[in-house]
Amino acid sequence: MKNIVVFASGSGSNFENLVKKLHGDYCNVALLVCDKPDAYCLERARNLGIKTLQLTLKDFPSKVDYELEIIKHLKAIDPELIVLAGYMKLISETLLGKYEGRIINIHPSLLPAFPGADGIGDAYRYGVKIMGVTVHYVDAGIDTGKIIDQESFKCEEDDDLQAVTKKIHAIEHAIYPRVIKRLLGN
Repeated sequence: MKNIVVFASGSGSNFENLVKKLHGDYCNVALLVCDKPDAYCLERARNLGIKTLQLTLKDFPSKVDYELEIIKHLKAIDPELIVLAGYMKLISETLLGKYEGRIINIHPSLLPAFPGADGIGDAYRYGVKIMGVTVHYVDAGIDTGKIIDQESFKCEEDDDLQAVTKKIHAIEHAIYPRVIKRLLGN
């Protein structure tokens, strides 16, 4: 069974969804890598029986050293995919070079529009009528990698930011496992 590793920084709802939909049936979610010691995704991982690696960038002399430490832990796992699920750090050439073409991300907008940390809010405030989710390969830019898949929906007149966010999360929870299965050959 192929191994995947998930990187997350926050609550971990996408992480938990991936574990529940994929782990044991389509792949082995071998590790959660988290950069925040108090992130709720760590508790979700413990509750789901998934091993964790929590490293904080400020504890290392450089980002290169930080990513080299992550690579040390990944060597034994040999992940088929590294799956970013709310990981709020840019991946540098150190990690990209080692796992080129095997790192994917999910973004809550229809890229290339509205990249960055607040894709949902940015698109909502702009007033777009079609919103959605993008799964893409990770490169050195901010949400600039080759698009793998997208899914959209038409905003309703009475949709507020909370309603739009709920719709985005529902799409994320459907599209990400589907894309991962396809990339793993399932």
